[in-house]
Amino acid sequence: MPKMKRHKGAVKRMKVTASGKVKRTRAYKAHKLEVKSAKRRRSLRQDGMVSSADRKRVSKLLPYR
Repeated sequence: MPKMKRHKGAVKRMKVTASGKVKRTRAYKAHKLEVKSAKRRRSLRQDGMVSSADRKRVSKLLPYR
């Protein structure tokens, strides 16, 4: 059986932590920042975690990680 290829777009956007959770960047940080509050923009800087509902789909995109 050949090795599965990992999804290059997902590799660039997500990272698997030591505990096995998947870390991702937050959305809504690209443009129209002047209408968002400073508190909201600050909170968008922190990385988020992929939800448990989506973890199975993401693990298919990132095999061997």
